[in-house]
Amino acid sequence: MTLPIDPSRVNPDDIGATQTILEMDHEEAIEHVRTVFTDAGLGIPVEFSPSELLNEKVDADRDPYYVLGACNPSIADRALDASDGTIGALMPCNVVVWEEAPGTQRVYHVSIMRIARLVGMAPADNEMESIIADTGELVDEAFENL
Repeated sequence: MTLPIDPSRVNPDDIGATQTILEMDHEEAIEHVRTVFTDAGLGIPVEFSPSELLNEKVDADRDPYYVLGACNPSIADRALDASDGTIGALMPCNVVVWEEAPGTQRVYHVSIMRIARLVGMAPADNEMESIIADTGELVDEAFENL
């Protein structure tokens, strides 16, 4: 299989990678991220803890790791239309919170809209640029308020 991009040459800006460190308890960080992203216009319709699941199912002994699936319904609707529905396989836009050390949490997000365009799942047209800009503004606002 030939990839449409060389992963070793992808700049984090190309995929909208954003991250920050929060100095707080893991559960407190999850609640804080949930509140800030909701306030920025991104609801959280899906969330789960891969670490709890893996620790239970395969005795993985993973540190706390949590996924919040963020979504703005009007932008998601536009993205589905712009991509002929294929971008739905990447939805929702996940924000992860993992404990690097007790009291230290990393919050990380990448833009599924940018990734979909980069790998050819969404067009490189003005509508997709507008969608990327709109979601970027919401995520930027959320990270500024973390």
